[in-house]
Amino acid sequence: MKIKRVRVTPIAFRDAPLLNASGIHEPFALRSIIEVESDNGHIGLGESYGDAPVLTVLMAMQDSLVGLDPFDLNGLRARVIKTVAAFGPAEAGAELAPGSHPSKQVANAYSAFEVAFLDLQARSLNMPLVDLLGGAVRTEVPFSAYLFFKYAEHIDAPYAPDSWGEALSEAQIVAQAARMIEAHGFQSIKLKAGALQPEHEVACIKALKKAFPNHPLRIDPNGNWSLDTALRMAELLGDDLQYYEDPTPGLEGMAELHRRTGVPLATNMVVTDFDEFRRSVALNSVQIVLADHHYWGGLRDTQVLARMCDTFGLGLSMHSNSHLGISLMAMAHVAASVPNLTYACDTHYPWQEEDEEVIKGGKLPIRNGCVSITRAPGLGVELDQDQLARLHEQFLSIDIRSRDDARQMRKYDPAWKIKKPRF
Repeated sequence: MKIKRVRVTPIAFRDAPLLNASGIHEPFALRSIIEVESDNGHIGLGESYGDAPVLTVLMAMQDSLVGLDPFDLNGLRARVIKTVAAFGPAEAGAELAPGSHPSKQVANAYSAFEVAFLDLQARSLNMPLVDLLGGAVRTEVPFSAYLFFKYAEHIDAPYAPDSWGEALSEAQIVAQAARMIEAHGFQSIKLKAGALQPEHEVACIKALKKAFPNHPLRIDPNGNWSLDTALRMAELLGDDLQYYEDPTPGLEGMAELHRRTGVPLATNMVVTDFDEFRRSVALNSVQIVLADHHYWGGLRDTQVLARMCDTFGLGLSMHSNSHLGISLMAMAHVAASVPNLTYACDTHYPWQEEDEEVIKGGKLPIRNGCVSITRAPGLGVELDQDQLARLHEQFLSIDIRSRDDARQMRKYDPAWKIKKPRF
């Protein structure tokens, strides 16, 4: 079996005005959809970032993969390394997540195609992708309700406001959680913080604790609180949290926070590769690592990370950015293969609009807080070409080419700048 065609299609879909430490989400999120077709007619699917630096590498990879055996993942990695090297060092941009850091170029591109290669392998063998990863230890993968402070609509909104409305007060955040739990049955709750005054964000956690006393809670300020603020908020939070995610910057800051509070700390910001993992273990910086196959280097490297966490007694969960169903199923398949997935995963999926999914049948169901793994071949989803074409046209019609939440925030406050830690 050889690869005869590779296609990378950039798309854009509507994104809600969600507040975070770096500003506010832009009106459209960017993704890339990967199709890898073999000479026996099977097509493997992948989904990755759609920002210009990542997209440039993915586009450049297409021709170099023709003729490669889709089981040759070492050959894939070699071609990714060669392609990235030809571009020279990437410029640092608005690094809103570890996946956008220039150091992640190889991992990003390799992961995007590795998922499609594995999907193609599994389809050719008529088995679910999870079987290639060692088999399913669970068929229901738990996810968490992911709450955001948000405005009712974007400034200069290019489309009608979303149905979620404003969420700035305690009551509005509780209502947002109630709606998400009612719709999807989530059993745990995460609040994205680092956007408003810390005391107010903690008050919202307190309100959630009162409204949902049996739901484990997490708060994620994205490193936007100083060590002193993180210590003060830890005292206010008491025992309300399941874990405290990235409250303060850096491995050293997190280590000092844990030393002084004993609170379990989670991260997707200070442990983003194996070198940082090694240094974190030496410092005891974090107790839970949030995996993300998009920038950890694919599904198999995510399994390596899981084994490392098991070896060093660390908890494991999963990070999310705005994504569609192909990424959700890739996340679910690798999560289903990992015995030591100790915490429900993150996902932005409930925030994506019903009419902007690229897989046939529309959005995937999340029931009882879980995504189900079936026995369908590969990832278990098929691409809707009409939807793909529509979202590609939407990409072509907008001027966003790299996500910049700070630029969007300056529409609300022209003097606003990223400052970390802000509080």
